[in-house]
Parts: sequence; C-alpha cells; structure tokens
Amino acid sequence: MDNNELEKDVVVSDEAAPETTETVETNTANEAAEAEVIASVEAAPEEETVHRDAPISLYDENGKKKSKRRLKKEEKERLSKYHVSSWEIITHYRGYNEAEKKHYRYILGRRVSEKVWPIFRALIIFGLAFVVVYPILYMISCSIRPQMEMTDPSIMWIPKTFTLGNIEDTWMAIDYPKLVWDTVSVNVVCSLIQVVTCAITGYGFARFKFKGKGIMFAIVILQIIVPTQVILIPQFMQFRYFDPFGICTLITGEAVNLADSPWALYLQAFFCNGIRSGLFIFLFRQFFRGLPKELEDAAYLDGCGPFETFVKVMVPNASNSFLTVFIFSVVWYWNDSYVSGMFFSKSNTIALQVSNLYNTISAYYNDGTPTGNPADWMVWIEAGCLLSILPILIMYVFLQKNFIEGVERSGIVG
Repeated sequence: MDNNELEKDVVVSDEAAPETTETVETNTANEAAEAEVIASVEAAPEEETVHRDAPISLYDENGKKKSKRRLKKEEKERLSKYHVSSWEIITHYRGYNEAEKKHYRYILGRRVSEKVWPIFRALIIFGLAFVVVYPILYMISCSIRPQMEMTDPSIMWIPKTFTLGNIEDTWMAIDYPKLVWDTVSVNVVCSLIQVVTCAITGYGFARFKFKGKGIMFAIVILQIIVPTQVILIPQFMQFRYFDPFGICTLITGEAVNLADSPWALYLQAFFCNGIRSGLFIFLFRQFFRGLPKELEDAAYLDGCGPFETFVKVMVPNASNSFLTVFIFSVVWYWNDSYVSGMFFSKSNTIALQVSNLYNTISAYYNDGTPTGNPADWMVWIEAGCLLSILPILIMYVFLQKNFIEGVERSGIVG
C-alpha cells in the first residue's frame, strides 16, 4: 500500500470519528434517563403502583390461606383507597375541570340509578303481580269459606271458618272428571292439529318461493287483524250445512250438520283457520327464517327431500317454539267460550261451563230448577272458577322453563 492510500484511510477515519463520539454520547444520555426512571419507580411506595382492579392474594406472607373475614377487610380497604364519596363529589364539583366534571357526573348518575332503580323495579313488579294474582287470591279465599261469611264485613281475605265442601260440591255438580275429559278431547286435540299445520305453513312461507306468496301471507296477516266475530257467522253456516263441492249432497242427498260436533273445530284447526292460527303461522315463519340455511343444504346433500328435511332437521331445532305455540293454543282454546258457544249447544267444555256456572250450581241444589241470584252461590261459583284453571296451572308449572326459552327464541320478542 502506498502513502496516498494511507493518507486517504486516515482522512476517512478522522471524518467518521465525530459521528461515533456523538452516538456514544447519545447512548450514554439514554441510559442515564432510563436509570432515573427505574430509580424513581423503585423508590415509589409499593401501594401506589397497585391498581384498584388488581386481585388480592389469597395467601399471606407465611403461605397460609387468609380467612374470608380478612379478605373482605382487605377488599374494602383497597376499594376505599380509590373511592370518592358522593358528598365529596358534590362539595368539590366547582373545583373540577370539564373532564373531571363529566367523569364525576357519570359516576354520580350511576350511583343514584343503582339505588333508585331496584326500588322502582320492585314497585312495578309488585303492582303487576298484585294485578295478576289478586283474582286468584280472591278466588281461593271465597272458595274455602262458607256462604254466610261472604256478607261478613269483618272478613277481608282470611275466613273465620275453613271448608273444602264448596269445592267438593262444585266437583259433583259439574261432573268435573267428565268435563275435563271432554275439554281435553276437543281443545287439546285442536291445539295439536293446529301446531302441526301452522308449523308446516310457517316453514313454507319462510323457506320456499312460489307464486302468490305475498298475497297469501297478506291473508295470514289479515287473519291476525280481523276480529273473529266478523267471520264467525259465515263459518257457522259453512259447518251447519257442510257440503264441500257438493260431494255430500251427491252421496247422501243433503248437507252434513257439523255444528254440534267437535269436527267443526278439528277442520278449522287442520286448515289453519282455528283460534289465533294467523299468529302461530307468523311465529313459526319468524323462527324458521332465523335458522341457518346451511342446515337445509347439508340435509339436501345427504339426500333428504323438503318434507324429510323439515321433519329431521327443522323440527328438532324448533322444539321450544313448538312447545310455546302449543301452550298458547291450549290456553286460548281452554278459555274460549265465544267460538265454542257458537258451535256447541251443550256445555261440553270448561269455558262454556264456567260461563253458565250459576245455573248449573243452583239447579244442582234445587232439583234441576235454578233459583236465586249469582251472589247467593258465590262461593260455589268461585270454586268452579278455581277448578277450571287448575289444569292450566299444573301444565305451566311443569313446562314453564321450556316455555320461557321458546318465547325468547321465537318471533315474540326481538
């Protein structure tokens, strides 16, 4: 290497030397700053670095498990350290800046709502519960007291004399076992038929496309909106002179009278024209629309047809909705006296018997001749009302869990 090349290397090294020196000085300054931060953190008190959400240790310094009392005390102390009382917020409010005012307004609002809302909610629930439970309490109170105590002003809820004779006499007067069986054979069968047909119809509206779908669904909506009283007389005439397409006249020479037969209600339920059928179709449609389409696609790939897919895939996923609709249908059929009264001339159901309970009770005690007024037979009438709702109450007690789940997952809410 010649002298010229050595001189160039020396010049280059001399030019690069200041940059290296500056880098070393910068690194030294950064290390000093980091050392100061670490020293300040280590010098700070340990309790100030503990966050309010930090978990409390379950064991003490000796490794022994702390008692529940000590844990509660430590938890209270930890929260009280960061807690600002509502009185402090109010008294120091003017001294806060805008951000602090906004923060403490939110905290104060939450504290007030946490105290007021449970009281307000309890009052609402108590009021609603009293409105709902009051008739049942009054019914029970009247049905277990003698008739003479109905006019005693000193008795409000608890009778002076308890008796079950009113319930026993009413049981015999209305022939309760036979009455329940007749009601079940009509209303529960109608409910089962209605659940099946409305489910199939709702599934069709939810999953298939066909001509006239919009018009047909509009008819379903009209079925919900239009009162039953508007179409009841044409329905009665149709079943009083039942002759579809003239077939009955062709075979027997006259129309068939189904007005006093349960088949009038069976056929209405079968053709999705029973009590609240439009609402049930709508509920099933909303539920089936919420199920994933991939379930049906997987079933089609496995070789299932539309009906087989409905039975094997959709029905198991909609079990709670089926139960919800069934309970609603049973309750509405059970309590219906208007439609049943139009088609039945005799008291074949519990609802019809309750509407005519005064005549039945008074005739039972007076050799078939009703006498007096309803107030004279109040305890027996209330006992009959209590017996009428007893099967529904028992059914709801056993099915309430599934019923609530079905309501949450169906189209009733949301």
